[in-house]
Amino acid sequence: MIFDYDHLIICGPVFPHEVVGFSGGHKYLFPGIAAPQIINFTHWLGALNTNPKIIGNRDTPVRSAIEAAADLIAMERSLIAYVVDSKDVRGVFAGEVREAWKAAAELSGRTQIIYHDRPYQTVLSCSPEMYDDIWLAGKCMYKLEPVVADGGTLIIYAPHVEEVSYSHGEVLDEVGYHVRDYFAKQWHKFKDYPWGVLAHSTHVKGVGRYEDGVETPRINVVLATRIPERRCKQINLGYMDPDSIQPDDYANREEEGILLVPKAGEMLYRLKDMSKFEGY
Repeated sequence: MIFDYDHLIICGPVFPHEVVGFSGGHKYLFPGIAAPQIINFTHWLGALNTNPKIIGNRDTPVRSAIEAAADLIAMERSLIAYVVDSKDVRGVFAGEVREAWKAAAELSGRTQIIYHDRPYQTVLSCSPEMYDDIWLAGKCMYKLEPVVADGGTLIIYAPHVEEVSYSHGEVLDEVGYHVRDYFAKQWHKFKDYPWGVLAHSTHVKGVGRYEDGVETPRINVVLATRIPERRCKQINLGYMDPDSIQPDDYANREEEGILLVPKAGEMLYRLKDMSKFEGY
């Protein structure tokens, strides 16, 4: 349909994104309105690079692919990009797509990334109710993985969540949640599954290794939801009874290596020195 017009105006937010680095701009065309094969390609390309290397970085292989695709569209294009913090607007940028997006990404990088001096052994990542399944509440992992210590635990606390994914639950029940190399080193087994679902799987499980048939995740990801323990084990994630958790018990304990994030999924948490992050 876009080829029926002389001028395309893209409008949308820019924020740290696990697949492309920062959302927005030409991403609203590729994969925004593109076919599933484009969605699967961009998401798996991001997963191959891993979430910590992609998220919050402006120049990524996925962004390069998107911009190359955008060059195939000849008509004039403009962007209205905004950076928001909850309900507050931090900035609005309008103009040529790449210029406006670059300015918005620069502001997002200054206002939507929280830096910490050191990682934490335990992180309680509390999901807002607007994330109604793990497909969405996975953001509580994506945006906090960089500040979880090696061998540490991230708990996705979402007592309102009852489903893994309303759209892709059957596939995730089959393949489970695994580190990148679990799929990449057994590609003949998984290449025919939707690559976007595999990407989601690796983003939630986090970075790690798969060697000689043994999977070693860097951290332990635990679901504290209404998803039963049996199903959590089936999909290769940990389980905690959400009713056993009082979030206030995790508050103000940073010196003990415990971090509470009351509303996770929006702000990106990173280490000031990401060279300390294994695999970065």
